[in-house]
Amino acid sequence: MAGGIAAAGVLSLVASNPSLEDYQAHAGDQLVRLGTKELCDEPTLPMVLRLWIRNCPELIASQRDALAALAGQFTTRRNLLLASLYSTRMDRKEMLPGLRLPGFEVLSLGVAGHFVVLSTDAGNGAER
Repeated sequence: MAGGIAAAGVLSLVASNPSLEDYQAHAGDQLVRLGTKELCDEPTLPMVLRLWIRNCPELIASQRDALAALAGQFTTRRNLLLASLYSTRMDRKEMLPGLRLPGFEVLSLGVAGHFVVLSTDAGNGAER
C-alpha cells in the first residue's frame, strides 16, 4: 500500500513537471515585474520618454507575451523527470538610444507545476 502511494506521488510529480512553455509564461510575468521596477518605478527613462509614455506599467504589461517569447529564446531546460532546471541568461540590450533592457541571469527549479527561483544576477551584483 505504501509503495503504491509513493508510486502515485512520483507519477504525479512527473506529470506536473512544468514544460518550457509553462516556464516562458512564468518568465514573462517576472520580466514585466522587473521591467516595471527598472523603467517605471525608478527614473531611468529619459525625461522626454517619461513625458510621452502616460502609463509605463501598463505599457510594459502589454508586452508580457513578447517578453515571455524573448525569455524562451535565452532559456535552457534540464529535464530531471520529477523536476526541471531552467537557466535563463540575457545580456543588457539597447532597444533605443537611452533605453536598455536590463541584463539578468536566473536559475529556477520547476516542480509540481510551480517555479522556485534558486539564484538571480541582475548584472549589478548577485542576489542569492
